[in-house]
Amino acid sequence: MIMPLTSTRISPDWPCQVKAPGSYDWERSAAKWLRELVPARYASYPALIRHPVLLARHAQIQVQQEIRVARTALQTARADLPRLGLPESVIEHTIKLYAAEVMQLQHIARSVRAVTQALVEQNAGR
Repeated sequence: MIMPLTSTRISPDWPCQVKAPGSYDWERSAAKWLRELVPARYASYPALIRHPVLLARHAQIQVQQEIRVARTALQTARADLPRLGLPESVIEHTIKLYAAEVMQLQHIARSVRAVTQALVEQNAGR
């Protein structure tokens, strides 16, 4: 009797740079992607190198801070930017840029949560 192959459903938020959970070398691809989300100096910290789930936790915190920064920039742009002598067209463009950045960062945050969950499940299975 041939058993059907089961496919792991991957979240729509799963980053394309990370291999599917359970596939060969997926944790290494996850760690590589996560390292790109944190300041470069963190890449050399032994605990974060040895424990991708710890790196994922730090990436979650990092991305949440970036979301706060982008939201603050967006919320204060209309009041602050005219005082810098910027033309209205630049201000409008900057507001759109910040709004797009908030959306992008929210997507990245969902992706980090998906990867973190898979790493936690992988560690629990060991």
